[in-house]
Amino acid sequence: SAFQPVSVTNNSTSRNINLGPSANPQAKPTDFDFLKVIGKGSFGKVFLAKRKHDGKFYAVKILQKKIILNRKEQKHIMAERNVLLKNVKHPFLVGLHYSFQTKDKLYFVLDFINGGELFFHLQRERTFPEPRAKFYIAEMASALGYLHSLTIVYRDLKPENILLDHEGHIVLTDFGLCKEGISQKDTTTTFCGTPEYLAPEVLKKLPYDRTVDWWCLGSVLYEMLFGLPPFYSRDTHEMYDNILHKPLTRRPGASNTAWSLLDGLLEKDGKRRLGYREDFIEIRRHSFFSSINWDDLEQKKIPPPFTPLVSSVSDISNFDPEFTEEMVPNSVCWSQEQSIVNASVMEADDAFVGFSYAPPSDDSFL
Repeated sequence: SAFQPVSVTNNSTSRNINLGPSANPQAKPTDFDFLKVIGKGSFGKVFLAKRKHDGKFYAVKILQKKIILNRKEQKHIMAERNVLLKNVKHPFLVGLHYSFQTKDKLYFVLDFINGGELFFHLQRERTFPEPRAKFYIAEMASALGYLHSLTIVYRDLKPENILLDHEGHIVLTDFGLCKEGISQKDTTTTFCGTPEYLAPEVLKKLPYDRTVDWWCLGSVLYEMLFGLPPFYSRDTHEMYDNILHKPLTRRPGASNTAWSLLDGLLEKDGKRRLGYREDFIEIRRHSFFSSINWDDLEQKKIPPPFTPLVSSVSDISNFDPEFTEEMVPNSVCWSQEQSIVNASVMEADDAFVGFSYAPPSDDSFL
């Protein structure tokens, strides 16, 4: 997904959604051929689409206004996650080209990133050698540090949101759980995220801050090195208990500097966690990264340790067949939706409160 202002006007004549600077009122669904389903979220789906006038490929995320409205936690989603994100531009964050809407759907036109989920590759290889894990973690840390500099906490660093581009660089997607306006001193208490990666303070429903992202980064590093998240158990309650109380146990197969970083990131007390004081500066200074030239990294001058097999700009072989074999519904570009909604003809029944457009991950399993 992407990250652009999406507020929703709440007057009685309008169910049109203010899509902020990314809005393109000239665009419409029939500008695209929708080719394949490549992902799903709780409010909609992501499609590989080809823009007709220039043949370019994009990932188009389509969200149903009705589903957003019908969710019982609608006001909470809209109030809590009214994330008016800045124009976020960074080499390791997915790019949003523009957005548009029809009477009942929102459309976000994003970079199509087709090297596959990082964890699609991890599942095939079971673990990554430490230098490869280091490269990925450094690129992720750079992206998180950038978001934090905009007072944005990402909150949901998890396998599905970490993609590789066709060259093998990291691209973070899905800004649905971001929370804006969280500076070093601010905290937030919304409970969300993926169980395996939840920081102790989130589980305890305590206020938390941007150090939750460094906990998640530690969890991802651990999983890349050892094949499972650090406190994993098939029993969710046991896993929660492990996250809260079980000390991190050392295992063979990682260097001392890797363990030092893991100990710092997977510190249960957020105030003692690496990154609490100076955020990304502390992370990049850690000895685990002593071999990394951060300027070269951010300019993509360091060749990735692995190049995904991608045969063309529209190759979808690195996506889960569970999605790509699904039929593309005709409704993604019905003729009745072709005209962009005129605010004056909108019904009054949809009281949006302000809606951060990217869906939070479905929390029903928590």
